[in-house]
Formats: sequence, structure tokens, C-alpha cells
Amino acid sequence: MIRTTPTLRKLLIRPVPISALQLILRKCIHTVARNNPRIFARLGTHAQKCFLIAPTDMPFVLFLRADPQKPELLVRRATSEPWDAKISGSFMNLLKLVEARMDGDALFFSRELVIEGDTEAVVALRNALDDMDSTVIDEAAKAFGRPGAIGLKFARKLEELHHEFAK
Repeated sequence: MIRTTPTLRKLLIRPVPISALQLILRKCIHTVARNNPRIFARLGTHAQKCFLIAPTDMPFVLFLRADPQKPELLVRRATSEPWDAKISGSFMNLLKLVEARMDGDALFFSRELVIEGDTEAVVALRNALDDMDSTVIDEAAKAFGRPGAIGLKFARKLEELHHEFAK
């Protein structure tokens, strides 16, 4: 088994063209939005905000625009667009946070998660995600049907093995 480090993850992800990653993310965000329209109501006045999600150990950032009419999840190699709130942390911590497997408050107070800008918008986003019947990751996998479910199961198994190996 290969143990992935932040450097190895960067090397593995770098060859993936941004355009391919963007297509995948576009399909994911539209599926999540279609299957969970109440997310936008839960965001309230923050539904028009732009969230910069910055994995500190990856060569890209994500811009989430939670616009109910046209939700977007954009991937960029650099922070080139304006944002209202920024959430930074390791890729795995951000992933665990989105999957509700990690407590955001604990990550924040341990300084493994950094919030900048409109913290009220980040809290609204977290509450909206917490109110979903399933996780964003599960919903995103649904966008790709059976292959998505198999891929998600495989990724979770890899993470489980990685965790066991790291002990």
C-alpha cells in the first residue's frame, strides 16, 4: 500500500487537467443543489456569498458560489477571484469536515482550520450542510450513479487502510 503525503497528493493531482476536474465538480454541485434545495433557504442572506475553500496541501483552490439560481463550484490553480469567506485546512480535514466526520469547532480551535472573512457566512454554510439528510460527498457520488458509489466506497476503504497504516 502507498502512503500518501501532502507532496505525493500534489504530484498525483497535478496531472489532472483543471478542465476535467471542473466538469466533475460542476456535475457534483448541480446534483447536490437539485437534491437538496433547502440548503439555500438555510443559508438565508448568505446564499449569494462566495466561499474560497483552500486546501493547504493541494495545488488548487475551490470557489463555492451558493447562488440558488446558479450554484457553482469552480476549481482554480490560484486565488484569483474575490471571496466573502475563506476556509483553509488540509485536504483530508476539509473532506472530513464536509462529510461530517470531523468537528469544525475542534479543527478551528486547534488551528487546523482557518476561517477568514465573513465567519457568519461560514457558520450558515456549516449549518446548511449539517441539515442535509446525507453528506455532500454521498450526494456528489450520486451524480455518477453506480460508478460514483463504487468510487466512493473504494476511496473510503483507501482512507481506512491509510489510517491503519499510519498508526
